[in-house]
Amino acid sequence: MSRSHFQPARSASARKALSQNFLRDANIARAFVASAGVGPDDLVIEVGPGDGAITRPLLDRAGRVIAYEKDRHFVERLQSRLGHHEHFRCHHTDFRDVRPPGEPFHVVSNAPFGITTDIVRWCLSARTLASAAVVTQLEFARKHTGDFGRWSRLTVAHWPEFEFALGMRIDRREFRPVPQVDAAAIHLRRRPEPLLPKADLVDYRDLVDLGFSGVGGSLAASLCRVVPRRLAHRACAEAGIGREQVVGHVPPDRWIALFEALTR
Repeated sequence: MSRSHFQPARSASARKALSQNFLRDANIARAFVASAGVGPDDLVIEVGPGDGAITRPLLDRAGRVIAYEKDRHFVERLQSRLGHHEHFRCHHTDFRDVRPPGEPFHVVSNAPFGITTDIVRWCLSARTLASAAVVTQLEFARKHTGDFGRWSRLTVAHWPEFEFALGMRIDRREFRPVPQVDAAAIHLRRRPEPLLPKADLVDYRDLVDLGFSGVGGSLAASLCRVVPRRLAHRACAEAGIGREQVVGHVPPDRWIALFEALTR
């Protein structure tokens, strides 16, 4: 199965910038940081620290904390209030322009909801990322962890390398200013070993892009565009995927089985 068989068809999506919402309860901030599971030997990158509600409990747990804040006002406040911590650095820059560290690291973030997708994609593309805990809109977190009974293309594409889990839910009234929707944490954790050989990951993701192309209304129908119908139906049956099963309803593990059936 070569890349030409499953070439992805990507389309640009518009970004909507939203203001940042800060946690007002220190107990919730501490609980979120605790759920990230970072410890004294860990390097942590914090995205959009704002007023430091997450930064403070992070400094109590992590070995080193590097924060990236786009608003100069908050950078100056953090440096004034927390700059005396030797294991803390805060940089005035857009996190999306930052290169990942060359060593294993973790991401912890309560950044503006408008850049959630950018943060998650940045994390998934970072080769040295060990884990990430990101506060997002509740719907986003549920969508990308299968909590709706559906799975997103992003999750399915990266499932061989990462676990996706829904974390704590946070009522919208726990933020200031109060957003329009509730929030939740999404957790990404790199698997000790990928579920597929690394050499197969490009072809696997091309298969995922083909499946989510939306042609035919089902995964099997999309697959029949480039694979002989008999082979496509046999592989789907072997992977436990019905011929009429809508692509978003196919769990990630069955995508793995489908790929293995097609390449066996």
